[in-house]
Amino acid sequence: MTSSTDLLDPLTTRPGGAGRVGYAAGAFDLFHIGHLNLLRHARQHCDHLIAGVVSDEMLALTKGITPVVPLAERLEIVDHIDVVDTAYAETVPDKLDVWRELRFDVFFKGDDWRGTEKGLRLEREFAEVGVEVVYFPYTMSTSSTVLRRALRALSGGAPAQETATAERAR
Repeated sequence: MTSSTDLLDPLTTRPGGAGRVGYAAGAFDLFHIGHLNLLRHARQHCDHLIAGVVSDEMLALTKGITPVVPLAERLEIVDHIDVVDTAYAETVPDKLDVWRELRFDVFFKGDDWRGTEKGLRLEREFAEVGVEVVYFPYTMSTSSTVLRRALRALSGGAPAQETATAERAR
């Protein structure tokens, strides 16, 4: 497996000579079965899987959350999952900017995004550059939001005041 620092030139070289390159992005904070399910499903639909690990700064900017596990540790965890070929630190808010750097062919997301404003916008923007958006079933039994709330409750802190909109943004 390689980390994002090991990529040669994603604009001109396909990672590992791969055919179909897939990209699955997430915070991957408090790594759980839902994250693993997304990555396993994604791997079945591409020859080379890049897992985009959203940076602490981007999580604060786009979701208003601070991850429990810092970016360097989340990258290390994701990089050592056997279905992931490359772990990439996602440091920009626009997925098209990520695509311009990595040139993936297919973008994977949980189906909680399907039909949402963000999901429809991604589909339109990626269609313009020839990227397919593939949705996988969202794992309802576990979420980082629920785990984060449980940690706060156990530590005596107030429950997270995350809105339904923030929940769907994940």
